[in-house]
Amino acid sequence: MSQITLYLDDATQALVDQAAQANGMSKSRWVAEIIRKYASHEWPQDCLALAGRFADFPLREAEPAGTTADVPRVGF
Repeated sequence: MSQITLYLDDATQALVDQAAQANGMSKSRWVAEIIRKYASHEWPQDCLALAGRFADFPLREAEPAGTTADVPRVGF
């Protein structure tokens, strides 16, 4: 297991102390949990559950009002 040194101001240190104690874990474990949570590249399950739930959500393919067709491009 590797170790890391963090330099925190007093207010931030107090927040870490309070949060770790409130969650019943060591400061080290609490910080590791937060890093896992926020450094993850996966969507949280509650966000994934929202996929397709909004029937009136505008689709990307739908052309917004007031747009015009693309102009012809100049070939090279």
